[in-house]
Amino acid sequence: QVQLVESGGGLVQAGGSLRLSCAASGRIFSSYAMGWFRQAPGKEREIVASISQSGGIIYYSDSVKGRFTISRDNAKNTVYLEMNSLKSEDTAVYYCAAGWVAGPGSIYDYWGQGTQVTVSS
Repeated sequence: QVQLVESGGGLVQAGGSLRLSCAASGRIFSSYAMGWFRQAPGKEREIVASISQSGGIIYYSDSVKGRFTISRDNAKNTVYLEMNSLKSEDTAVYYCAAGWVAGPGSIYDYWGQGTQVTVSS
């Protein structure tokens, strides 16, 4: 089992940047593929980005491609989401999740509690 704790959310103006972090504890972090998801009010949760165990396979949703960057540091048991050129539609609760296979259609078994990102226009 792995425990996940997100941090780095907050209030930012449109066009600004934020960097989310997700610290993992428990079983070996490098064994897990990681994903970032978000859920806006009244909307379903959607995947934002994912990264494989070694970092060699990365996926981005079309809505964030070119603006967000996912990365991981297995030595620090942490996955990051660098968010640039933020838009009001990026406002959501952001969650990190751990699973065995990276990608939009994969099952993620472990979830963090979420961190709020609010982009003001």
